[in-house]
Amino acid sequence: MSISTIGRAQARSGMLFVLSSAILWGTVGVTTKALYGLSATTPLSIGFFRLGIASPILLAVGWRALKWRLFKIPARDLGLMALIGILMGYYQVSFFTAVQSLGAAVATLITLCTAPAMVAILSTLLTKERLTAKILASMVFALLGTTLLIQVRPESAFSGSGLSGVAWALSSALGYSGMLIISRDLAGRYHPVQPYAIGLGLGALLLFGVAQAGGGLVLSYPPAGWALLCYLAVVPTALAFGLFITGMQHTPATVASIITLLEPLTSTILAWLFFKEQLGPLGAAGAALLCGAMLLLWRR
Repeated sequence: MSISTIGRAQARSGMLFVLSSAILWGTVGVTTKALYGLSATTPLSIGFFRLGIASPILLAVGWRALKWRLFKIPARDLGLMALIGILMGYYQVSFFTAVQSLGAAVATLITLCTAPAMVAILSTLLTKERLTAKILASMVFALLGTTLLIQVRPESAFSGSGLSGVAWALSSALGYSGMLIISRDLAGRYHPVQPYAIGLGLGALLLFGVAQAGGGLVLSYPPAGWALLCYLAVVPTALAFGLFITGMQHTPATVASIITLLEPLTSTILAWLFFKEQLGPLGAAGAALLCGAMLLLWRR
């Protein structure tokens, strides 16, 4: 088997890992919607329990696999892992704030569609990643597909404190982009659970502090609510981030940021299946464009 064939197989394997994580992240929307139907919870409370439950799970898995080597990390990389957690908490807080000003659709559109461009620019400047014509074409298809999928009405884009909301959405995208690039830097040098086992704990502490400042956490949930919170922590967090950083070993940061646009596609399909939300012809066209972008990356 030639070196180029091995490299192509590793690249496609990495893409499948990142794609799997994006699909799992896409289940967060319907799970959160179900949680809102069960209790008077808040976005910050959900974010805290999501990270707070996932962190000890990852620590337990890491301890089982590595024992004391789990914590034998050079100071520079330990700082990067801590920064992952801080950025993770920060981009969630920024996104929740943007949603309050702009609404979920516009905030999601700005955050998701600007993140790949930010990752492309930062990766080119910081890690010297090369942008090919196919990557740029797949980015255009994916961003257009996401825009059609979310179907934001122009008249609703900047209602209320619009400029402030846009700033928070861009801030969220920047935090997410930074987390992705740092993950790419750490991938391959550590066990997949190490960076996030440490990072998620710090992210949970950040969300806890913000939630306390904003009125405290919601702690009362029915059994079904706690089951959904545990699902959020285990599947689209602990498992998904493990798959994500595994795939990042052979996936450029820009390509990974495009692949993660499958998250809103998964969320939209699940909302259509479980909550009877309408997809519509524009949404179907957006889904087709997103799938075309993924196929273009796969052929690359």
